Amino acid sequence: MFTRRRFFSGAGLAVAAGAIGKGALAALPEIVTTHSTATQTPLVPPNGRPYHPVATLNGWSLPWRMHNGVKEFHLVAEPVIREIAPGMEAHLWGYNGQSPGPTIEVVEGDRVRIFVTNRLPESTSIHWHGQRLPNGMDGVSGLNQPAIKPGQTFVYEFAAQRAGTFMYHPHADETTQMAMGMMGFWVTHAKDSNFMPVDRDYVFLLNAYDISPGSYTPKVSTMLDFNLWTFNSRAFPGTDPMVARLGERVRIRVGNLTMTNHPIHLHGHEFVVVGTDGGWTAPGSRWPEVTTDIAVGQMRAIEFTAAAPGDWAFHCHKSHHTMNAMSHTVPTTIGVETADLARKITSLVPDYMSMGVTGGSMTEAQMNMPLPANTLPMMTGTGPYGGIEMGGMFTVMKIRSDLAHDDYRDPGWYKAPSGSVAYLWRGEPPPVDRGGQVAPVADRSDDVQMRVQKPTGPMEH
Repeated sequence: MFTRRRFFSGAGLAVAAGAIGKGALAALPEIVTTHSTATQTPLVPPNGRPYHPVATLNGWSLPWRMHNGVKEFHLVAEPVIREIAPGMEAHLWGYNGQSPGPTIEVVEGDRVRIFVTNRLPESTSIHWHGQRLPNGMDGVSGLNQPAIKPGQTFVYEFAAQRAGTFMYHPHADETTQMAMGMMGFWVTHAKDSNFMPVDRDYVFLLNAYDISPGSYTPKVSTMLDFNLWTFNSRAFPGTDPMVARLGERVRIRVGNLTMTNHPIHLHGHEFVVVGTDGGWTAPGSRWPEVTTDIAVGQMRAIEFTAAAPGDWAFHCHKSHHTMNAMSHTVPTTIGVETADLARKITSLVPDYMSMGVTGGSMTEAQMNMPLPANTLPMMTGTGPYGGIEMGGMFTVMKIRSDLAHDDYRDPGWYKAPSGSVAYLWRGEPPPVDRGGQVAPVADRSDDVQMRVQKPTGPMEH
């Protein structure tokens, strides 16, 4: 739910007037904010030049107003509460009620004016990552401009010179403010609305946090050992799916503002990288991929045709990035019989639970493991066939033949045609050949157990 409200009154008005002047202050656009974590319907431009709007995963696009031919936006840097996934909220910093902040959409050649109000307890600024603009609008505190002090509003104004995919983030106390979630997406659409047309255009940022179990605020000094890896500050199963109609052309734009690279992988389809930080790639330079690596500070735009119906995984291929609240200090107990040890420890620590429980999955193990309040368990997504055992940087690309072209709602789980789902084999398993010695097998219940006879003679190699 969006709300509009006048921000300046009383003392706040006086502070801001010193930063931007009385004339500009009278013309401030209203502040638009939301606390919803759902993917909002793309914002169709009510005025200005036409474009095909993007859909921000678990996010939204910021409305604007036209003022004497200039597109005016109002960003508010402020503390926010973001639900990472059901069962966990984080106390972050962001813009206009959310982290990441709203996506800004403009058209190549637009004159853009962005009012930035600082409601943080410290100074800030905004850098328009990847943009061509006057040096004084680049947003590096101390180098290009004075820092925006708490209570002040600064104005950035420039022409959107280049179509492409961009980001915005602070260049003031950067490690703290970005670790707290201050970032947002920016899309400059081509002035030719027929340039590289797609049916659906998704955008989101990669971000990571280090939030101790039971707490709410990220550690801002962490460099490598993050425990929450997210798409647009949402961890699966809190991440919305991306949806498409069978046969549609789909573009997904991803920006990386974490501290490491991410190999982003799509199941069931191959794609081409059509855009980078520097702009659109030449068609002759593209080749099919199913994974593209996105380094720190980079952006990638990929395109593919939604050719196969189903629920297709879309995720970072670093396996520990598809986990939630993971610990880097838990010892590996695979192959270790922990029952006796667990009983002894439980007599001293009643809430103790050993990891790597024999015969149970991660999901089954977590059902009985008590967790501190406001803490996500690891890999708790559930699908139509049971536990997905994924979390963090994971979502689903849902392709349907009966989806309307402008419908972005979740269609539910895919109903696979009969005979098209992998199934359990209940017959006799094949014999095992160990260097010419055939081992008999036994089928006990659903578990296939193989008993290998000891060789009676020398093994042949």
